[in-house]
Amino acid sequence: MITKLPDFSGRAGAIALAFALLATVGAGPRASADLVIDPVFGPETPTGRYKHPSTLTELDNGDLMIAYYGGGGEYEKETAVFGARRPQGEKEWTRPVVLARNPMYSMGNPVLWQAPDHRVWLFFVVRPGETWSTSRIGAKVSDDRGLTWSDTFMVTFDEGTMVRSRPIVLSDGQYLLPIYHETGADTEFTAPDTGSVFLRYDPVARIWSRSEKVLSRMGNLQAAAVELEPGRLLALCRRGGDYSPGRDGFVVRTESSDGGRTWSPGIETDFPNPNASVELIRLKSGALLFVYNHSMDERSPLRAVLSIDGGRTWPRRLDLASGPGSFSYPTAVQTRDGTIHVTFTSDDRTVIRHARFEESDLK
Repeated sequence: MITKLPDFSGRAGAIALAFALLATVGAGPRASADLVIDPVFGPETPTGRYKHPSTLTELDNGDLMIAYYGGGGEYEKETAVFGARRPQGEKEWTRPVVLARNPMYSMGNPVLWQAPDHRVWLFFVVRPGETWSTSRIGAKVSDDRGLTWSDTFMVTFDEGTMVRSRPIVLSDGQYLLPIYHETGADTEFTAPDTGSVFLRYDPVARIWSRSEKVLSRMGNLQAAAVELEPGRLLALCRRGGDYSPGRDGFVVRTESSDGGRTWSPGIETDFPNPNASVELIRLKSGALLFVYNHSMDERSPLRAVLSIDGGRTWPRRLDLASGPGSFSYPTAVQTRDGTIHVTFTSDDRTVIRHARFEESDLK
């Protein structure tokens, strides 16, 4: 069933919002009766009004762990990465605690991921300047499922490098971390030479290696990658440019045939993109799940589509949230029981929501 959304912004506004979302969440060619969406954290959570974006992972003990960066706003000087968990079998999330904070610099996009050796990685953006193009990537690791963490260490040192998507484990045992390099100092425009980059990590040698930047017509960033078969990879990326209404903005596709060492130039797909983050994962069945905003102008609707032919066609779909508002920055995982979990931000980036459904719900 679709759950009723709580009052976060005054009685009259909440009633209108609730009825609008109840009428539209799950809308599409055939809505699923099994789609459930719950709020995780809202304005009442004392980590600052701003909560965006979220990252989600399942730990080896069955717990779900979530992180986001919060504070007074996107460009506030005092933002931190917060994390919480939902223990296996429980319905409630723990109170968020600080996972990463810097007394000098602002923090940005976190990425949570547990490696095959059970070590939990937390990647995050460190922003020393006024805009994201001044950022670097920091990280911490935990060997006790996120209860305690190492000191921060740097993954990148060059200005303008950031992270958004989780790593994947390649068939050769190495890890692939999508990152991106953003240029320019305009908060409302991402320059065309912004591009996706991929880091390979050898867990034995503890060495990072780096691909060249993927370039495309409008620029691209925040790639999400899957391995289709040994050595052959597909990544789908957010497009660059501005946020003005228009009819020109598409998800960018790039491929690798050598395990992520080199990538093809970015080409535009048929998926519209309003300059918003996207998500791509491979399910246990081998099917690909892609979550994105099906619009060139708005971050609504938030749509999930499914491909069973390696990303050539995407005939099955499910709208997770639609209607007035912004439903953005999806993160998706499939847990051991087969359930697909997607977290995303809504309500002017003050509420993190958690959607749950099955592969069969995409009709």
